[in-house]
Amino acid sequence: MPTPSDRRPGLATAAPVPDAGAVPLHRRTLTYEAVDHGDDLLVVGRLRDDRPWAEGTDLPAALHDMELRVLVRRADLTVTAATAVMHAFPHAECPAIEDAFAGLVGLSVARGYTRAVQERLGGPRGCTHLEHLARSLGPVVIQAVTSARAAAVLRGEAADLLAAGGDGGSPWARDSCHVWAEDGVAEAKLAAGWRPGTGPYPAPALVTFLGRGEHAVPADGTGGEGPGGP
Repeated sequence: MPTPSDRRPGLATAAPVPDAGAVPLHRRTLTYEAVDHGDDLLVVGRLRDDRPWAEGTDLPAALHDMELRVLVRRADLTVTAATAVMHAFPHAECPAIEDAFAGLVGLSVARGYTRAVQERLGGPRGCTHLEHLARSLGPVVIQAVTSARAAAVLRGEAADLLAAGGDGGSPWARDSCHVWAEDGVAEAKLAAGWRPGTGPYPAPALVTFLGRGEHAVPADGTGGEGPGGP
C-alpha cells in the first residue's frame, strides 16, 4: 500500500518547508465546534486573521475575529437559526452586515449548500470572511453527524453508523468526496459487506472486502477497533 511519502510530488513541484522560527506574514485560524442541542446540532465557527509580525508594534496584529453560530435540524440538515458576530474588524461599518447572515435559515446543508450561500451572501451581499465560515459549515455538519452516530455505536445503541442513523441504511455522506461518490468505492465496500463504524480505522481498501487482500475482513465488517469515520 502506498505510504504518504510515495505520494509526495517531485522535487521540482514540492512546496518548501518554512524555516524554523520564521515569523508568519499572516495567520488565519478557523475553528468549529458542534454540540448536541436536542433535535438539532449547534455549530459554532470562528475565524481569526492575525499578523504575528505586528505584535508589540503600534499596528493592529488582530485584523479579523468573527463568529458564526448556526442551528441545524438533524432530521433533514436544514439551518433553522443563524447568528453572526464580529469581534474584531477593519471598518466601523463592518458589523452592519451581521444580520444578513440570518439568510442562512432554510438552507439545506446536504444539497446545493455552497452555491446557495454564495448566491445569498457572496461579494457585496455579505462579508467575505463570514461567508467563508458559512461555506465551510457543510463538512463540519457531516462530521458532527458521523460523530453522533459513532457515539451511539459505542453506547451499544446501534450496530454501525448506518444503523445509528435510523434512515434505512442510506449513506449520509454520498457525494461528499471522491471516496463517497455515488457508485464509487465506499458504496462498493458497502455492497461487499463493509459497515461504517466497525472494523479497523482507516477502513481497508476495497480489495480487502472482496476477499483478495492480504488481511481479508469478514463480510460483516467486524474484527476491528471500534467506530470510525465515513
